Amino acid sequence: MTRKTVRIAMNGVTGRMGYRQHLVRSILAIREQGGLELGDGTLLWPEPVLVGRREHALAALARRHGLDHWSTDVDAVLAEPDVEVYFDAQVTAAREESIRKAIAAGKHIYTEKPTATGLEGALELARLAHEKGIRNGVVQDKIFLPGLLKLKRLIDGGFFGRILSVRGEFGYWVFEGDWQPAQRPSWNYRAEDGGGIVVDMFPHWDYVLHELFGRVVSVQALVTTHIPRRRDEDGKPYDATADDAAYGIFELEGGAIAQINSSWAVRVHRDELVEFQVDGTEGSAVAGLRRCRVQHRSATPKPVWNPDIPATDVFRDQWQEVPDNAEFGNGFKAQWELFLRHVYAGAPYHWDLLAGARGVQLAELGLKSSAEGRRIDVPEISL
Repeated sequence: MTRKTVRIAMNGVTGRMGYRQHLVRSILAIREQGGLELGDGTLLWPEPVLVGRREHALAALARRHGLDHWSTDVDAVLAEPDVEVYFDAQVTAAREESIRKAIAAGKHIYTEKPTATGLEGALELARLAHEKGIRNGVVQDKIFLPGLLKLKRLIDGGFFGRILSVRGEFGYWVFEGDWQPAQRPSWNYRAEDGGGIVVDMFPHWDYVLHELFGRVVSVQALVTTHIPRRRDEDGKPYDATADDAAYGIFELEGGAIAQINSSWAVRVHRDELVEFQVDGTEGSAVAGLRRCRVQHRSATPKPVWNPDIPATDVFRDQWQEVPDNAEFGNGFKAQWELFLRHVYAGAPYHWDLLAGARGVQLAELGLKSSAEGRRIDVPEISL
């Protein structure tokens, strides 16, 4: 077995997602398992180079995990010839410029979404990477969740017949920061810093819908800011200039309709923080992060509306649990492994910067739909 060390610049790993899911649960987890076998006698060994703005935080992470390489100078890191991959988990507003620099330096690109603050910038990144001939990928983690993997299994097996509709509920109550600290960073609620639930979540809904049910061909959204005043990490009050809730209706290629509510101002009364109900002519399913339950046409009860008597049906008990039938690992790690195999073994991979631009497009058109109060067609994009 030939061991190949791959140095990966990881920008933004002092943030919650960059640290927990990408550094610890993905790259360090690959190292803990002994590396990544490529199937041709090569063992890939990822060597992270931590990049960020806060020197003390980077040094602390490096000490905690026994890592030797970190820097606050992204330009210097990109100039190192043996750094082959650039990963970005920064705040959205800082991402586009850094990815441009990494492309210019000839690095392979793997990045969180959204890839840019607007469609024009996102498409330009995809074009630049294509012209440079570098491999590129965008994190699309939710399709690797156990619940959605089970849902995909049902779709591929023809369980639903003709799919009629998809209904999604996502969100939870994010504390305002006064009597309890907020569990999301304050920049999420400032539009000037790239915040907003539409730019955060609509790119997710684009790839979930596209991968499982069909391309989004139109969007109609109502976007609002339910909590206009919050407190930041230092307890200082600030105006929430970004949207914290979005109610979207998406028409899909093939005729199915998806309706997805996204909110950081909702209290959870469901089994998981995100759930999708799919209804088809032959059966229905409800999928969350991990669980998936089904009700087939042959086992569908016949409810009768009668408000004069108490309901006797326990509707949740009328659904059947979909078994795991497989071992599901961390979705972020699974996609990292696919991307690294794509870069170093030529394995197929289609979650690229163009796919990321499609998510930015849906967010942009969702905001436009809300501002103009109308349904908007979503044209196909290309390089």
